[in-house]
Amino acid sequence: MIRNCSPPGKPGLAAHAAARRYGHRCSPRRPAAPTPVLTAASIPDAISLSTLTLRPGRERSLQQRHPWIFSGSIATIEGTPAAGDTVAILAADGTRMALAGYSPKSQISARVWSFDIHAVIDAKFFAQRVLHAVETRAHGVTDGTGGRLLHGEADGLPGVVADRYGDVVVLQLTSAGAERWRKSIAEALAAATGARCVFERSDAEVRTLEGLPPRCGAIIGSLPEQVTFVEHGLAYRVDVALGQKTGFYLDQRDNRCLVRRHANGKRVLNAFCYTGGFTLAALAGHARAVVSIDSSADALTLARENIARNPTLVPAQAEWIEGDVFFELRRLRNDGATFDFIVLDPPKFAPTAAHVQRAARAYKDINLLAFKLLAPGGLLATFSCSGAVSADLFQKIVAGAAVDARADTTIVQRLSASADHPVALHFPEGDYLKGLLIRKS
Repeated sequence: MIRNCSPPGKPGLAAHAAARRYGHRCSPRRPAAPTPVLTAASIPDAISLSTLTLRPGRERSLQQRHPWIFSGSIATIEGTPAAGDTVAILAADGTRMALAGYSPKSQISARVWSFDIHAVIDAKFFAQRVLHAVETRAHGVTDGTGGRLLHGEADGLPGVVADRYGDVVVLQLTSAGAERWRKSIAEALAAATGARCVFERSDAEVRTLEGLPPRCGAIIGSLPEQVTFVEHGLAYRVDVALGQKTGFYLDQRDNRCLVRRHANGKRVLNAFCYTGGFTLAALAGHARAVVSIDSSADALTLARENIARNPTLVPAQAEWIEGDVFFELRRLRNDGATFDFIVLDPPKFAPTAAHVQRAARAYKDINLLAFKLLAPGGLLATFSCSGAVSADLFQKIVAGAAVDARADTTIVQRLSASADHPVALHFPEGDYLKGLLIRKS
């Protein structure tokens, strides 16, 4: 089963609600100290930029450093900006607030590059942002040769995602502003990492909302015949050109480590296993046996290959099931199967806010089946990568499934994306992956 999660920078229910909320927040009790009004005319380079002037009151989200400007917030556009051009964002009174990349065909009309009104948005700007992001992660990720390098808004680069797999960096651009600086960003990544290849996977569906065609191929260097990387001592091959996202689910790295710590002696079920990340982690943690389910034959083939790449793992302890996960979970339940540890890492059931109700039913269904398959004292690691499903809603859904399964449960730990997928404090929409580690009494 494909888990095609939304990277930061894609609009969802939470983003729209946040923008409206910020726009109507009450004024503080004490007025802020007066500050000089910096109008477009008072800034030397302003005359060279087109300007987007906001409707009265719509500047509040920017004051709170939220980087998105929605089309409904714009009163006027002066100049003739093209897609991807840098524009100056002005409050209704003419105060200059930010510099942003323009997206005329998206409901997110602009994404902020900088709140520094004196910044110059050029190749040097992106080189500095990329280098800072790469250097920051170099001090935090020491468990292998793969990881996220750029994470959109959290790195001040909306619409830009980059992952590293050994000597290959995979770049994904999902906004018109990011597309405008494609070459500069790729060159900055190569310079900051020393990677032999920067390969582009800008084929996410969200690009259609920006009026951008899909793009896939090497920007710098050439893609090796096989791309591999190491995580927690385990070697993986990644299908960079055709795999999901950039080829692997790097956001689950910390959670794979957690599964490894808890797997000793257990019979494990890994549903929606893709290329076997959680399966390998469980086997490395000395699981007694691991049953893995996915609907993709190609993904299962690569998963088997990944086990073979690691001589410390025992292929005979892994059972693979190709099929619809919902059907297979019911079949296992009907067969009376039980497991000591279950991992549910499904696809994005709610691609938009309109799908939340249907997604809630799907999440409840698989978690209900998991609780029925889970032995007393067993653990369930359950996840949602749907940005439109909040952490609170997800917990309520899982709790409802436990009630229907008549299972007494406790939350052992709340789970999220790995540390190289940071969330900007002013951009909660970036917190898309949520999970729960649950013990059944």
